[in-house]
Amino acid sequence: MSSGINWGPDVDEGLSARLDEGMDRVEEMLRDIVKSQHALLTRASQHLMLAGGKRFRPMLALLTAEFGDVADARVVPGAVACELTHLASLYHDDVMDEADVRRGQPTANILWGNKMAILTGDFLFAQAAEIGLELGPKASELYNRVAKRLIFGQFREMVGPGPNQDKMDHYLHVVTEKTGVLIRASCEVGALMAGVDPELAEALGEFGEQLGVAFQFADDLIDVAADAEQLGKRPGNDLRAKVASLPVLHFRAMATAEDARLSELLDSDLAEDDAALEEALSLLRKHPAMARTQDDLDERVDRCLAILDGVPAIPARSALKQLAESMRDRRS
Repeated sequence: MSSGINWGPDVDEGLSARLDEGMDRVEEMLRDIVKSQHALLTRASQHLMLAGGKRFRPMLALLTAEFGDVADARVVPGAVACELTHLASLYHDDVMDEADVRRGQPTANILWGNKMAILTGDFLFAQAAEIGLELGPKASELYNRVAKRLIFGQFREMVGPGPNQDKMDHYLHVVTEKTGVLIRASCEVGALMAGVDPELAEALGEFGEQLGVAFQFADDLIDVAADAEQLGKRPGNDLRAKVASLPVLHFRAMATAEDARLSELLDSDLAEDDAALEEALSLLRKHPAMARTQDDLDERVDRCLAILDGVPAIPARSALKQLAESMRDRRS
């Protein structure tokens, strides 16, 4: 499996070839590890994996391993554990959000019901945890920390901000725990399994966390700006679920009397009213809140690049910089 990324002239050809080879091994291990003695569980576990996806997290693990011994046998399993954890969280997210489409395919909860989707997510979490145990105490401790923070993030999102809590502060906590923490872990596990110095592994982890936050900011923009074909699912999912995404938070803070119609729409139930949802999306796309969200995204990318300025100047650093820069104008 090719990495699927056009790295451009600044990324070493040897690195690109190693990444393609590593991703082939990741894909092979993913296919094997989701098999179980129960045919239905195997089919449900393979559902999202076979639907595609960028494999962004294992790619990061392979890239950060380049700062140490990338050939260490623990690197690929560590990368696989990150992807399994990500896939598991998607099964649970789709149940929580009552989503019906993911990656252009019906969600597991639509095909097999919520109970089966939850059990499938649990199975994938368990498979990832088993890999962590096999890789040793560092990987196991990292995995346990990530699993807890993912749960905390989902819980925070579900209960919403407290009565005296700033809504933007709440949002940033949720984003960091639901998205930033796993991308951070992907960067850390690749480095640690390759024997990278702990201080450098920590810096790469911090890069990953900032990249994860940027990734979510971009997702929030895409959910408003993209069409269904680009997105692989219907746009406006956050609006339907009344999730306070970054553009909505900025809109609420910036809204004037002229924005009364959009405020009215965002306060209404958009889950069953496609015409109202389309109107809300159209108005939000034109609002300065979108530019403010883009500014926040650019600032997080700048943080990523500043961190990378302090790590060794090997080809993998150029690739990581390119990945960070690509967040500025993601479209899917």
